[in-house]
Amino acid sequence: MKIVAANKKAYHDYHIEESHEAGMMLKGTEVKSLREGRANLKDSFARVENEEIFLYNCHISPYSHGNIANHDPLRTRKLLMHKGEIQRLMGKMMQKGYTLLPLKIYFKDGKAKIELALAKGKKQYDKREDIKKRDAAREMEKAFKEGKR
Repeated sequence: MKIVAANKKAYHDYHIEESHEAGMMLKGTEVKSLREGRANLKDSFARVENEEIFLYNCHISPYSHGNIANHDPLRTRKLLMHKGEIQRLMGKMMQKGYTLLPLKIYFKDGKAKIELALAKGKKQYDKREDIKKRDAAREMEKAFKEGKR
């Protein structure tokens, strides 16, 4: 499994509840550009419309050896999931504060896949608390290594 792009900021800004794998409908030059590793998920999000899932603001750079048939880098892309999964996600997204975020784009068995997460936004104090926990764990690990010497 080759990871093309990851959304590291999502883990900092959101509580990740659950994640799902979806396929992507792409054009030929988009696939070639993804294979070069030229994608950015920074401000992207997914939305359910008419029982279909669409990905917005995902930047896939134009293919370097493409011609006038190159794709629009920020176009809306349709995601492929089973109907039952989409309906279950729709039900959960009706609750207040939930959103669909892409976590990473990768290739699996030669096909481009995207990992979507059902997430809830963090407050500022939650972010500070996570940073404190991470720093404390780092300090404990450092002290443990020093004690072994």
